[in-house]
Amino acid sequence: MNGYFYVLTAISLFVLCFMCILTKLSESLNKRQKRGFFLAFALIAGISVLEVVTLAVDGVSSRYRWLNILANYLGFGLSPAISICLVYALNKKRTVKCEIKIAACCEVGYLIFLALSIPYGLVFSVSADNVYLRGEYFYVFIIMYFAAVLYISVSTIITAREFQNRSKALVYPLMIFLIAETIIQITLPDLHVSWLCITLLSILYFIYCNEMWSQLDALTGLLNQNSYLNRSEEMKHSNGVLIVFDVDDFKQINDNYGRLKGDICLAEIADCIKKAYARYGYCYRVGGDEFCVIMKNDERTKECSQEFVRLIDEKRRTFTLLPTVSFGLSTFSNEEPGEIKERADRDMYRYKSERKKCVVVENEGAER
Repeated sequence: MNGYFYVLTAISLFVLCFMCILTKLSESLNKRQKRGFFLAFALIAGISVLEVVTLAVDGVSSRYRWLNILANYLGFGLSPAISICLVYALNKKRTVKCEIKIAACCEVGYLIFLALSIPYGLVFSVSADNVYLRGEYFYVFIIMYFAAVLYISVSTIITAREFQNRSKALVYPLMIFLIAETIIQITLPDLHVSWLCITLLSILYFIYCNEMWSQLDALTGLLNQNSYLNRSEEMKHSNGVLIVFDVDDFKQINDNYGRLKGDICLAEIADCIKKAYARYGYCYRVGGDEFCVIMKNDERTKECSQEFVRLIDEKRRTFTLLPTVSFGLSTFSNEEPGEIKERADRDMYRYKSERKKCVVVENEGAER
């Protein structure tokens, strides 16, 4: 069994080294994401090696007892930290979220508790003959481990919902597989497949996150044009609704205040679109100042549009630079996506024209 386990560990280490190199060379990940994935892969590799060490020295000469204790301490202590690293990588924002800091503090506290428990053999013990045994409070490690699994599961689901990822349901089978494998490993401690499974899952998680991020527009966090094209093609035979948005006189914002201010305006408008429509549809940025929403049906269209207008008006009271936004809609009716969008654009331009006429009338009335 040991020889088989050593071969599996060697394969796992090769794959993890490859993933570290792939992470370093990635053009789609920012620095903090690379750091998070690199640390996660490095931790998995390090703990896999520590498990080999414990297996190699357990029950041999008592002079290796210290190594057995150290390897078990680091293996048990650092396991929950993998989830923290992956959640750290999951967050695309530059600032570290408060919950990540709290999780890191819990991990430090757990490491301290584990270190203090070693002389008493509470979580695990190594006898004078250098034989490893589970302690009376081994369940503390199990609780921390499953808490880490729950933490990464909830964080991933929340992030996937925030970024409107259609594949968010795939998180559930990944975590169920991890939990099932862990229960089997705890029940059959001589099996030694836990870290090979975690290596596999970390790679699948890396793929899942990259797939999610590849759908996003970097500036606004909305889904990108490619996602829109794919989704609109799927929806053309449905009863869905396409809503198009255009920022009024956006060129003047860029010309008068610069592109940085223009980008801020786009991000604020995108935030309003997401808050108003994301519960009932998918929100996209399809061009410079063009946005779209695809909804499954028209039941909530009016309600969402009213909420969007309210949010924009509210934001413009504090951010006076923010321009107005015109929008129009069209239903999917077995036509090509381009034709549906053209019809929505005409509706939007009609809305834009009518509103400009209203503004002119209001200004003339004010002058009188």
